[in-house]
Amino acid sequence: MRFKTSLLKVPKHQDLTCCVAWTSADDVYSVSDDHAILSWNVLTNETKKVTQLPNDLYPTDIHWFPKNIMPGKQQAISASDFFVLTGTDGRFYLISRMGKIEKKVEAHRGAVLAARWSYDGTALATVGEDGQVKVWSRSGMLRSTLGQSSTPVYSVAWGPDNNVVLYTSGKHLILKSMQAGNAKPLQWKAHEGLILKVDWNPVNNLILSGGEDCKYKVWDGYGRQLYSSAAHEYPVTSVAWTPDGELFATGFFNTLRLCDKAGWSHALEKPSTGSVMNIAWSVDGTQVAGACGNGHVIFAHIIERRLEWKQFELTVASRKKILVRNVTDDAREKLEFRDRIVKVSLLCAHLVVATTSQCYVYSVKNWNTPMIFDLKQSVSLIVQAEKHFLLVDSIGISLYSYEGRFLSAPKYNGLRPNVLNHQTISLSNDTVAIRDKNDEKAVYLFEAHTGKAMADGKPLLHKMEIVEIALDQHGPMPERRVALIDKNRDLYLATVRTFATTHKVVKLAVMIQTMAWNDDTNMLAALQDGHFTVWYYPNAAFVDQALLSKTFLEKDSSEFGKNPLILSFLGCHVTMRRVDGSLVSTSISPYPSILHGYVANARWEEAIRLCRFVKETALWASLAGMAAYARELATAEIAYAAVDEVDKVNYIQYIKEQPSKEARNAEMALFAGSAQDAEGIMLQGGLTFRAIMMHINLYNWDRALELALKYKTHVDTVLGFRQRYLVKFNKTETNKRFQQYADGVEIDWAKIEAKIAMEEEKERDGRKR
Repeated sequence: MRFKTSLLKVPKHQDLTCCVAWTSADDVYSVSDDHAILSWNVLTNETKKVTQLPNDLYPTDIHWFPKNIMPGKQQAISASDFFVLTGTDGRFYLISRMGKIEKKVEAHRGAVLAARWSYDGTALATVGEDGQVKVWSRSGMLRSTLGQSSTPVYSVAWGPDNNVVLYTSGKHLILKSMQAGNAKPLQWKAHEGLILKVDWNPVNNLILSGGEDCKYKVWDGYGRQLYSSAAHEYPVTSVAWTPDGELFATGFFNTLRLCDKAGWSHALEKPSTGSVMNIAWSVDGTQVAGACGNGHVIFAHIIERRLEWKQFELTVASRKKILVRNVTDDAREKLEFRDRIVKVSLLCAHLVVATTSQCYVYSVKNWNTPMIFDLKQSVSLIVQAEKHFLLVDSIGISLYSYEGRFLSAPKYNGLRPNVLNHQTISLSNDTVAIRDKNDEKAVYLFEAHTGKAMADGKPLLHKMEIVEIALDQHGPMPERRVALIDKNRDLYLATVRTFATTHKVVKLAVMIQTMAWNDDTNMLAALQDGHFTVWYYPNAAFVDQALLSKTFLEKDSSEFGKNPLILSFLGCHVTMRRVDGSLVSTSISPYPSILHGYVANARWEEAIRLCRFVKETALWASLAGMAAYARELATAEIAYAAVDEVDKVNYIQYIKEQPSKEARNAEMALFAGSAQDAEGIMLQGGLTFRAIMMHINLYNWDRALELALKYKTHVDTVLGFRQRYLVKFNKTETNKRFQQYADGVEIDWAKIEAKIAMEEEKERDGRKR
């Protein structure tokens, strides 16, 4: 991946170009010390003067009013009709698209150095030489002076939720909340020299800074450093994230650099521009414009973006051309498009290409006849699953089949599609999961084909803020699971289907850096505190949690370097990217995948033979969990015996002796630790007495009495066993409900034992019938 730059031989501006801003996907405004505002069209290469500013107005920054207004917000005028321009005269100006100054506001003593609209367009932040940080209404009315610094403030940025402002103060960065009476600002020393530029991306929630120490750095929203570049030859004069947060660009003297969000460099260009004073990305993140110290405006677009899937290698060769190569037979295809390519995704035997106006869907078996349909908005994200894919744009989320047929548009109140990425939205064959930006503890779940919300629209709620979600890709919908990584970097597995109960959430591991599901089976890979871990059967957490510690592979991850990122888990191969951008891969045993295949097709005998051949505890433990989940008791008994779980073998033998299928299923649910599910199965099968006895044996006295009263049976049995329990432990009755019924019910053990014998006989007779 690299930049292809374009630069005119003679600059259009007569003096230093101080700032640039995109007004559409193909149009840029530039402002210079020659007082001219120029409009550039990258398609036609036309340049025209918009207006000539007053001679005493020397501009410092420009920012267009945001286009993507949050849902539910009303706007009085078109989102791209005006922009804010700051000047050295201490004012900021609201200027229309045609160049007319609509309003000028006295803002700071000395120059106004930067201004930024909030993402929802409701507020404007300005900073200046006087060290003040001010927040204004959209119409230019002062709301508050947010901060005061002893040095000039050179740059400002809004947080993703529009309630925190980031600004510079000498060598420090400061995060200040907009909420009155909040905790004191978060401040940290970020550079060894003056900080000149900052940017904060709303999608990945990462902060980018550059300064006179000739370094650029990446920080998280809590001020923790994630990356620091080496010192360059010149100060970093400009930095900017792409809208989707996957890349960023930095500008120096005669230098333009393209970097991954992790910090490592994709490409370096050395144009003759002088210092790159300001950088701005187009709304689709494919093009960048730079304001240059020698009066030029430099344009660059991303080319040679590479994707791989199995034997296919894909390269975006130019704005409108993709080259595909099959490495097995060296067959090559050239795909050409009418419009500029915006997003590309290659997965699940399909290539999805979004241009500025259309979406193309190719099968890897046929590159000649793609499915094509029109797009209303520029696509910001493509997510693929085996049977369908979704597109995210500024309006919402749309699901399509690979035949190009529209399926659904999942949505909920407060959905902000413009801040979704691969970590916060996940797709499987039957489910869509979305992490809510407004409440980061909530995950909304939808049926993929209908867009209907699951659990009556109620989200899955976690106790901590969630940073990453991922749905497993195989198995039927009732068995769907979603993996969650929270703010503490703990990994959890949760059920998707609730069946009138709450979501079950089980903790798998701690200190997780990155994770990925396997494409062929429901194995889960993760990097965990110096170890690479693969759970062969993570669903064991819901079957027998004691098995979980026996069903994974773990090996040292030092060979992958510090903080690697898992890119894919295809078949038996895991591909990771190191912190320096290089790719490394590792492989796991093929036997777990084969075992999954046997179990999926109910070939239990072959599964047992495979485990006997391999003789690995992890494989036997995985088979035990799979068999227990499938109620395949004979296989479960053999597998548990192989891992020396004698008590569970005995319990399985007890389950096999139960007289009815409902009783066996209920005991298996109890075996998995779910008394609630076991009760439901028993009551549905008419086994009321067994349900009551289960709660007695579990000492759930209140529930046992509740069932006895509800079904008007065995009240004396519950009271009798409760009495025995109290006598055994030398206690007196304190439960008011039991006290209430103890006086009115006679405890006759002969009658109770006769009723119990009759119930057992009834179950045996039901089995015979």
